[in-house]
Amino acid sequence: MSTRSGSLRGRLTAGMVVVLLVAGLAVGVVSQLFVRHFLLARVDEQLVSAGGRYAASLEHDDHRPADGGLDHHDGDADDVIPGQSEGTLGIRLLGGRIAQAAVVGEDGATRPVTLDPASAAEVRRIRPGTGSHSVDLHALGDYRIRAVPGHDGEVQLTGLPLLPVDETLAQLLVVEVALFAGLVLVGGAAAALVVRRSLRPLDQLAANALEVSTLALTGGDEPLPSTAAPDRSAREVDQVSEAFDRMLDRVRNAMSARDVTEARLRRFVADASHELRTPLATIRASAEYGARPTDAPLPPSTADALGRIHVAADRMGVLVSDLLLLARLDAGRPLQHEEVDLTRLVLDTVADARTAAPGHRWGLDLPEEAVIVEGDEERLRQVLANLLTNARTHTPAGTSVTTGILVGTDHVEAWVADDGPGVPAELRDELFERFTRGDTSRSREHGSTGLGLAIAHGIARAHDGSLVYESSPSGGACFRLCLPSARSGSDQGR
Repeated sequence: MSTRSGSLRGRLTAGMVVVLLVAGLAVGVVSQLFVRHFLLARVDEQLVSAGGRYAASLEHDDHRPADGGLDHHDGDADDVIPGQSEGTLGIRLLGGRIAQAAVVGEDGATRPVTLDPASAAEVRRIRPGTGSHSVDLHALGDYRIRAVPGHDGEVQLTGLPLLPVDETLAQLLVVEVALFAGLVLVGGAAAALVVRRSLRPLDQLAANALEVSTLALTGGDEPLPSTAAPDRSAREVDQVSEAFDRMLDRVRNAMSARDVTEARLRRFVADASHELRTPLATIRASAEYGARPTDAPLPPSTADALGRIHVAADRMGVLVSDLLLLARLDAGRPLQHEEVDLTRLVLDTVADARTAAPGHRWGLDLPEEAVIVEGDEERLRQVLANLLTNARTHTPAGTSVTTGILVGTDHVEAWVADDGPGVPAELRDELFERFTRGDTSRSREHGSTGLGLAIAHGIARAHDGSLVYESSPSGGACFRLCLPSARSGSDQGR
C-alpha cells in the first residue's frame, strides 16, 4: 500500500464519501432551487389572482402623497380590508410618484408605510405587464411585487412578503443537512466495509509478497505462500491474486530446478575434490621422490621442474581442500560443537602470522580472562587464519594489524583491523563471494584462491554467527566475527 497519500483502502473510502458529499450538495442545491421556484410560482399565482384590488381600495382612503415619496394616513388607521392576508403590500403610483402605500397588519387592518428613497426607487421601476419582481424593501423585508394598470393612468402594485418562502427554504436546508449528514455517515461506514471486503485479497497478496521478500530463497526448504485466488473471477483484485499465484508457481518451479542443479553441482564439486586428493597426493609424492638426494645429482632443469611440480601440487591441494570444505558447508553438514578457548586461538594464529610476515606490526587487544565459545575449533582457527592471511596479503610491509576480542551480553566478537589501504568500494558488495580477489597479481603471487573470505563467511554462518566488514578508524579494513557466547573464563573457573 502506498504511504505517500494514505492507504488504498482509505483513499477509496474517502473518495466514496466525497462522491456522497458532492451528490448530497448537488441534490440540496437542486431541491432548494426547485422549491424556491415552486413557492415563487405560488406567490405569483396569488398576485395574479389578487390583481390590483387591494391597491385600488386605498384610493377611497384619505391619503395624500407627501414630498419625497412618503404618504401619511390622516384617517382611521384601523380600516380593515377583508380578504387580504397579513403582510400584503399595496401601492398606488400617480405620475411616477407614490401616492399611497400600506400593508395589512396582524389584525387585518391597513397600516400606512413609509418607504425609504432606495426602496421607493425600486418600486417605481416596476411596470405593468412585466410580471412579478422580487424587491428588497429594507425595513419591510423582501417582497414579491406585481404591477397592474389602474384608472386615469395610475399604477396599482400589490406585493406579498417572501418571509414564508425564506422560512420554508431554511427549514428545508436544516432537514437536508441533517439527512445528508446521516447518509454520509452511514454511507461512509458502508463504503469502508465494502472496500475492506473487496480489498481483502490485496491484503493477503501484500502479506504473501512481504513473506516472499523475507525468504532467503537459497535452498529448497522455503515454502512459497499462495493467495488461493478463485478461478476465472471477474473481479480485478482476484485476477491480480491469480496472476501472483501463477508467478509464484513459476518461481517455485525455477527454484526447484535451480536447487536440483545446485545439488548436482555441489555433489560434483565434492566428488571431484575428493577424487582429486589421491592423484594430487601421488603427484606430490612422485615429485618428492624424484627430488630426493642420490649419488647422481639431478640436472638443474630437472630439479627446478620437480620443485615447480611440488609447489603447484601444494597450491592445488589447498584449492581442492577449500572447494571440498565449501561443498560441505553448502550441504549443511554439521560441525563439531565443543568448548573452544577463543583467546588461545587468537594467540596461536597471530603467532603464526607474525612468523609468516615479520615485516608487519602485529598487535593484540584481548580481555584479561580467557573467552570460551562453543563451536568447531579447527574451523574457527581457519577463520582467524584466513582473516590474518588476508590482512597480510593485501597490505604492505610495516602495516599494523591488530586482533582483539569483545565480550557482549549474548555474543562474542573477534575482530581483525589494519591501517592499510582498505577494501575498494567496488568490491565491498561481493567481498564474501567466491573467487573474489582484490589485487589479482598479489593474490596469485601469494597463492590466493579467492576462497578465504568465502570460507570464513560460511564457517561463521554455520556457527549461527556472522562475519562483516567495515572500515577501521585508521581507514583500513576491519573484519568482525560475531559468535554466540558460551561462557567466559571467569565462569569456567567457578
